[in-house]
Amino acid sequence: MRHDLMMGEQAHDWTRRAALGLVPTLGLVACGGRREPEPLRFWAMSYEGDYSPMLMPAFAAATGIAVDVQSLPATASHEKLLTAQAGGAMPDVLMLYNGWVQEFATIGAIAPVAYPTLTADMFPGVLDATKVGGRDFAVPWSVAPQVQFYRRDILAKAGYAAPADDWDGWLRMGRAIKRQRPDDFVFMLLLNWPDMLITMLMQTGTTMLRDHDTRGNFATPEARAAFAYYAQIFAERLAPIALSTEIQDPVAAFAQGYFAIWPTGPTTLLDLHRRAAELPAERWGTARLAGPHGLGAVSALSTSLCVSAATPRAADAWALVRHLSSPVSELRYQRLIGNLPARLSAWSSPQLRAPILAPFKEQMRFPATAPKVIEWERIKLEVQFAAERVVRGVQTIPQALAGLDTRVDQLLAKRRALIEAGTLA
Repeated sequence: MRHDLMMGEQAHDWTRRAALGLVPTLGLVACGGRREPEPLRFWAMSYEGDYSPMLMPAFAAATGIAVDVQSLPATASHEKLLTAQAGGAMPDVLMLYNGWVQEFATIGAIAPVAYPTLTADMFPGVLDATKVGGRDFAVPWSVAPQVQFYRRDILAKAGYAAPADDWDGWLRMGRAIKRQRPDDFVFMLLLNWPDMLITMLMQTGTTMLRDHDTRGNFATPEARAAFAYYAQIFAERLAPIALSTEIQDPVAAFAQGYFAIWPTGPTTLLDLHRRAAELPAERWGTARLAGPHGLGAVSALSTSLCVSAATPRAADAWALVRHLSSPVSELRYQRLIGNLPARLSAWSSPQLRAPILAPFKEQMRFPATAPKVIEWERIKLEVQFAAERVVRGVQTIPQALAGLDTRVDQLLAKRRALIEAGTLA
């Protein structure tokens, strides 16, 4: 209780200093007849959008500025943001997935970071993903690296104290578990969750785009190795040939032993803690993901805070970004939604010293960097579709990779034309 009180006091002091430093004139004098400022508009997605209102009272108390939070559905948020930009209706502050920052900077929707101190205390690899043309266009906020959640009890019966940390070891471990539990699976790798395959491609050294990121580059030995390993897991029935819609409750499936290894992000920690009656904490653990030759880089679903290039209240907007990305706010968010702080200084808190979090912290130092092209999200979908065709036996790996290059070339046609014309560096 004392710790929470201290955190609340720090939040109040911090936001008051931020308001004094970033918002020189707020017009807060009630007795002078001045109007209070209109609420700032903030849009965010997923858990971040749902829980953001809980971070706003401290900001309003310190600055006198209310914040109108709109939580967007993750599946429709990209289109809604683009529509808002086209219609001149962007919010003052917005959350973007890091893979979207390049796109929104390129179309002029977001402003460069106005205060260097906002990005001075970040994990370097996380910050690199938000740079465009060497400039920071976003402030990293919520980081969700993948690790492998594993069932300690199931692995122990197969002779393993912890998951293997290389690909060959992963397969040997998977086969040993399958012999013990032939009616169940080992890995929860669902066909419409492409992040694990993207990680495998990056771990093999696949350069997914070539010619100044204007063409696909998947018909390579590195990409074939990643696809072959991924497909082998399904061919040996170590993972089900299934979509997430066919596994309605992954937490229950994990608790029931339907899977023993679940590569996923930190929000799963809260799900498992809430359902400890189904799966007690001593029966599961976390470990870094395996790589081809040992532990390596991993892709992550991370988010950042941006300010609209069109906002008429830039100083207020940056003050809100400073508040939301402060260590106090990030630590509160970690308690609320599970995602982890991007600020290095936040990791000195006792709150983050639990052994179960150590693999996440270590993994954040080794992020896998995706190509910085605005078409990346659509390219990821094409990778997913190509892999599904291989796993289901519709195409061979060479056929799928050749087709993937063709489709990616089509997606990048506009970028290619702009670079060839000299209008895009």
